[in-house]
Amino acid sequence: MLPILFINLDSDGARRERMEAEFSCLGLTSERFAATRWTELPETEQARFYSATLNSAQFHKPLVAGEKGCYTSHLLAWAWLLASKHPAMVLLEDDVALRPEFGAVISAIEQLPASWDMIKLIGRDQEKLRAARPLTAGFELVDYLRVPSLTAGYVISRSGAQKLLDSRIPFGRPVDVDLRYWWESGLRVQGVMPAAITLDDTSLQSSIGAKTAASGLVASWRKFRIKAAYSLLNRWHQP
Repeated sequence: MLPILFINLDSDGARRERMEAEFSCLGLTSERFAATRWTELPETEQARFYSATLNSAQFHKPLVAGEKGCYTSHLLAWAWLLASKHPAMVLLEDDVALRPEFGAVISAIEQLPASWDMIKLIGRDQEKLRAARPLTAGFELVDYLRVPSLTAGYVISRSGAQKLLDSRIPFGRPVDVDLRYWWESGLRVQGVMPAAITLDDTSLQSSIGAKTAASGLVASWRKFRIKAAYSLLNRWHQP
């Protein structure tokens, strides 16, 4: 089976134990991937990963330290894949619960032809789809009309990791938002329906911390304009 990594802060021991118990129940092997605490990164590394200029141009509000650390954790995990010999990996955040069929879904993905970069393991209950085909018993492999923003779990190939590392350093959006702009990196994103994982109760209290609120007419207008532009560009780039 493909390597399974879960991102976890050193200080979140309870989450780590819960995730390890999840894998143990399904008889799966996993590896903890140490999450990045942004405030502990040297300023030179912070400047390499995050661009305030890009943030101002691409997003409607500044990112908080937790959002920057979360994105950096994903970037470093993608680099881990490229440094390994694995063709792909499963990457999870530490606030998910695994469905009993999780292992079967991953095994089915592993058998797919190498024509994908990322396969999301969770999305909204109702997604707008371009196409769907059987994956394994009870699950379909789908092509989205609009890529969902959740990054709680996905499978990523070497080609996907390379595309993202080439195009997303530095970043200016949160990672869950940035991955929706698939055309900027040429990322081929598919998904699994129904979801192979769910959000655990621990997701109700994010380890990212409180996000900045966009307030005022100017911020609201920026948010509206960015969302409208996304919708137009997403439709324009559909195959």
